[in-house]
Amino acid sequence: MPAGYEPDDTGTLVMGVVNVTPDSFSDGGRWFDADAAIAHGVELVADGADLVDVGGESTRPGAARVEPDEELRRVVPVVRELAARGIRVSVDTMRAATALAAVEAGAEIINDVSAGLADDAMAPIVAETGARYVAMHWRGHSDRMDSLAEYSDVATEVRDELAQRVDALVGAGVDTERLILDPGLGFAKRGEQNWELLGRLDVLAELGLPILVGASRKRFLGAMLPEGAPVEERDLPTAVISVLSAEAGAWGVRVHDVRSTRRALDVLGAWQSGRRG
Repeated sequence: MPAGYEPDDTGTLVMGVVNVTPDSFSDGGRWFDADAAIAHGVELVADGADLVDVGGESTRPGAARVEPDEELRRVVPVVRELAARGIRVSVDTMRAATALAAVEAGAEIINDVSAGLADDAMAPIVAETGARYVAMHWRGHSDRMDSLAEYSDVATEVRDELAQRVDALVGAGVDTERLILDPGLGFAKRGEQNWELLGRLDVLAELGLPILVGASRKRFLGAMLPEGAPVEERDLPTAVISVLSAEAGAWGVRVHDVRSTRRALDVLGAWQSGRRG
């Protein structure tokens, strides 16, 4: 396990995804309506999610940004209702105002794909609220990130760039114990670079912080499948990555199809109990 923290008693956590967007690559806007999004969050927990990640802005390659008020309108009612039902909620946002409103509505984690780079007000908000904070490796917004995938050594450069973000966040008053790191698979990364990051999670673990892996249904998994395969066929490869990430010591995995990942992790747990005899 990475140094500097103890894993949850339940092992690697499963974070279920709720996209309250009309244009998500992964689910085609199926949960854009608030009631549908809430029902989906409840279903994900029934399928075995430990927490639910609610987002109102697509970060797929080429996606346009959503207006701040619209993001708030999409996200806050869903967060509030899920939290009221006793569900652990994270909010997927790059905006400090959305993060603050979501925490006030009951979110306990802020999941920021920009690690604070998209909004200078984010770090003070994280420090003020005391929420846990996922800082993802990020080099630019979705409309330009594919042009930024240049690395000499992707694992060490991602580690070092995240280390800079950790220093900046801590310098702004964020408690190190509240931080979680995400290597940013698919964000300014080409297919082979994603696989290298997954195969070298130990390099990122050198920072001594929990790691969240978000590989679910991403393009580099689709490249393994027959051309034209539906996005749901990426769920089996995602579940395999979830198991391998857990074996590598990941704090959590962020997935769309919770059921397959939960079953795979259950098998891993049984396998590990057999080792212990």
